[in-house]
Amino acid sequence: MPLLPPEPDHEQEIIRHPPRRVQREDTNFAAGRVAVVQYAVLGVFVFLLSGFWELQVHRPDYYSEAAERNRIKSQPVLAPRGKILDRDGRVIVDNRSSFSLLLSRENLRFEHLAPIAEGLGLEYDELAAKLKRYDRTRPKYEAMVIKEELSASDLAFVESHRDTGTFPEMELTNSHRRLYPQGGLAAHVIGYVSEVSEAELNTAEFARYKPGDVVGKAGIERMYNDLLMGVDGQRQVQVDNMGRERLVLGVKEATPGRTLQLTIDLDLQVVAELAMEGRRGAVVALDPRNGEVLAMVSRPAFDPNKFAGRIRSRDWKEITSNPDNPLLNRAIQAQLAPGSTFKPIVALAGLETGVLEPGFGVSCGGGASFYGRYFKCHLKHGHGRTELRKGLAQSCDVFFYTLGNRLGIDRIAQYAGLAGFGQKTGIDLPHEAEGTVPSTKWKIRNFRQKWYAGETISVAIGQGALTVTPLQLAYAMGGLATGGVWQRPHLLREQMYTPTKNVTPPAPARKADLTVENLIQVIDGLYAVVNEGGTGGRARLVGVEVCGKTGTAQLASNEALKNTKLGLALKDNAWFFGFAPRQSPEIVVAALFEAGEHGNLAAPIVRDVIKAYFDKKSRQTPRPPLLAQAPAPTPGPGGEAPE
Repeated sequence: MPLLPPEPDHEQEIIRHPPRRVQREDTNFAAGRVAVVQYAVLGVFVFLLSGFWELQVHRPDYYSEAAERNRIKSQPVLAPRGKILDRDGRVIVDNRSSFSLLLSRENLRFEHLAPIAEGLGLEYDELAAKLKRYDRTRPKYEAMVIKEELSASDLAFVESHRDTGTFPEMELTNSHRRLYPQGGLAAHVIGYVSEVSEAELNTAEFARYKPGDVVGKAGIERMYNDLLMGVDGQRQVQVDNMGRERLVLGVKEATPGRTLQLTIDLDLQVVAELAMEGRRGAVVALDPRNGEVLAMVSRPAFDPNKFAGRIRSRDWKEITSNPDNPLLNRAIQAQLAPGSTFKPIVALAGLETGVLEPGFGVSCGGGASFYGRYFKCHLKHGHGRTELRKGLAQSCDVFFYTLGNRLGIDRIAQYAGLAGFGQKTGIDLPHEAEGTVPSTKWKIRNFRQKWYAGETISVAIGQGALTVTPLQLAYAMGGLATGGVWQRPHLLREQMYTPTKNVTPPAPARKADLTVENLIQVIDGLYAVVNEGGTGGRARLVGVEVCGKTGTAQLASNEALKNTKLGLALKDNAWFFGFAPRQSPEIVVAALFEAGEHGNLAAPIVRDVIKAYFDKKSRQTPRPPLLAQAPAPTPGPGGEAPE
């Protein structure tokens, strides 16, 4: 029987010849993968092409500059501030060379900030906040000063970590730190510099500066900051990939700040400082002929060197927590009752208005009653019959109570304003105070109340609502002494006021049409204060005709002072002003001795400054024959009055 062919194996057949559908699926999958790769390649090509177009066509300069900055660094060359000299050209404020540390923000790795702060003894939080402010306001390529005047240990830290490339963002630069006199000499006149704060950057005065800039914060440093600052230069260097300097490519030198010469005489300044040693108060010496400030002292003082750069928190807290407020410039900001130093103004007002008639006098028995109240004289047993010369010499309160009552407050205010009280003198220092001259309009404007005649009695002897500054007192009395011509006080020497130096000269002098005979009567009385047994005998000098006036100003009523604790804390302030010589005066000095109790205790302060002035003058020029020695002062009733 013939063999039949085997049955076909359909499963194997299917395997050997798969269906057409499966083949099509594999082909589609492979094609999809190829398409994905093609699109990816196309995307990469487009990306590279767009990047090439950005680099070569759209912004080639920008990227070229960025690449160049990785190789070439620009470092600021800090400009030294201008020096400050006294009237004789002696240096008061100078600079000393040091190193400052810059932080390159382009190369900065934020995790490096903490170890850098620790290595330099900086507060991390303050450094981070400063960096944040800088990032908001300055271009990224601009380096930031993080510490000035590096110590030896700081320099060792910087050099060791820069050489190893640990912290390549650190860059050293030469800087100039402000060098002030020791002991706070003329601190309130000069002021100080410090790093500009964020709050100050938001003000119009400091808007053009940037974070990290060191600017004048007080005194002359602030008033003439733009002249003193100068213009920073630039230094270009080539660096390697670790940020280390390899080659200096070029240097644009900094333009130093302008040197300023002041009217201050260091010899007189030192004498005035010594006279106020251990005391609280102020001294101002002016040349009434031109308004030049020869000396200005405020005590207690502070050390401006602590502020140069960035003051430590501990030092700042110590200064600001001091109850005597050493930052206050008492010479231009202390607004206090002037006491009897105001009496010459009342006397002049009486003479000019005709209220003080020839032969006018009062009988002083130790006090007088006005409007139902008894007002005491400083001399318990009184001065007896008193006219103008004696009234000024002995500082008789009853005489001026009576004269002030006859004048009225508005006429007193008129002549006080004429002399310069109640308004700024216009000195070239920031934050000068105005003081207060009360009047009927003043009280209505400030208190919505009428002025009572009884209030005039206190103002007539320099008490009540009346307040002045030591500078105002010197300015006012200098104008009277020179015949009614008030020269604007200023601290910058005359040769600095030129159009090319962009410095505005002081305003012209104010002049008043005063009767010469009346001025002579007032000045004669002020001469008697010092030389004829008056209250200011301690200001007397042999060979120099000194005129002056004492003043004792209460800070509280007699009733309040009966309290033992208050009495110790509120001792009377002592005032004295003096000028010399009697005719054509060359110097006027005002002194405030806070809690000095009696005006005659402030007189030696003024005497010492005036003596220093004429002693120096006699050494510089041949001295004329000495004036006849004035007779020894004779004590007034009850001895020298403590006024």
